[in-house]
Amino acid sequence: MSLNIVLTDCSTVNAGDLDLTVLEKFGNVTYYGETDSQQTAERIKNADIVIINKTVIGKAEIDSAPRLKMIALFATGYNNVDIAYARARGIDVCNAGSYSTGAVAQQVFAYILAHASKVASYDSDVKNGEWIRSRLFCFFSRPTYELEGKTLGIFGFGAIGARIARIALAFGMRVIAVNRSKKSFEGVEFVDFDTLLRESDYLSVNCPLNAETEGIFNADAFSKMKVGLYFINTARGGVLDEQALADALNGGMLSGAAIDVLTKEPMREGCPLLTAKNITITPHVAWAPLQTRERLLSIVISNIEAFIGGNPTNVVN
Repeated sequence: MSLNIVLTDCSTVNAGDLDLTVLEKFGNVTYYGETDSQQTAERIKNADIVIINKTVIGKAEIDSAPRLKMIALFATGYNNVDIAYARARGIDVCNAGSYSTGAVAQQVFAYILAHASKVASYDSDVKNGEWIRSRLFCFFSRPTYELEGKTLGIFGFGAIGARIARIALAFGMRVIAVNRSKKSFEGVEFVDFDTLLRESDYLSVNCPLNAETEGIFNADAFSKMKVGLYFINTARGGVLDEQALADALNGGMLSGAAIDVLTKEPMREGCPLLTAKNITITPHVAWAPLQTRERLLSIVISNIEAFIGGNPTNVVN
């Protein structure tokens, strides 16, 4: 069976280092680097399978594509798809879960180590001549901290949260966590939300974006955090009130923050976090090492193979 397959935003996963032509074994493939909301319906109207990352597929887009039978996601999250309407129309929506677990956990600890050890800052001091001008064999320009004995809070204890916990435990950290469903994990104490805020020295957000988590890190939440907490969000921008985080940073309530996701991406003019104190911002790249994207592509291919074979996998609707 030859299928019409449309990739709507393949530039979001391919920087020229992935071979997407492997998808052509399934049929006729049309590639779009990016697709804006006004173009989606026209571009997918003859598709049997649509492969997307962040393209929004709602009722109007689904109605424009009478042949559509599968929406394959280059992502774990699927809040950009009307999954209920897709289900009503008999369309399978298949995501790619757990492909980025190691990469995101690695990024979280890159932030934590950067904050604790100040390697980049000390390197900059040396290259600016500070060590040359020092009278002592060592040059203490800024404080550094051991991780051992510090408390890492994890909000959302799925595969990524569990991987972060393993790394933290290896550093001798105390690990506490909040999860929607009951969990058990050796070495991790599961607590309520207020305890997480009150006792964490570092707090990593790794939850999905849904009605329960949207805006949960607001001004009230920041007011309950331990003074000096270091806040990390690699989940979704919508879990966070960006102005509230900026206020907490500028007011000295937090020692810093690291953010890989925003409510509006790419960053908009006037985003309050851009000028906030003591913040590290990366452009939604925690998931994006080459090996991670290769794994993602292989999962999408497996999802399509399973769908064609009549046994669809990773169906979220």
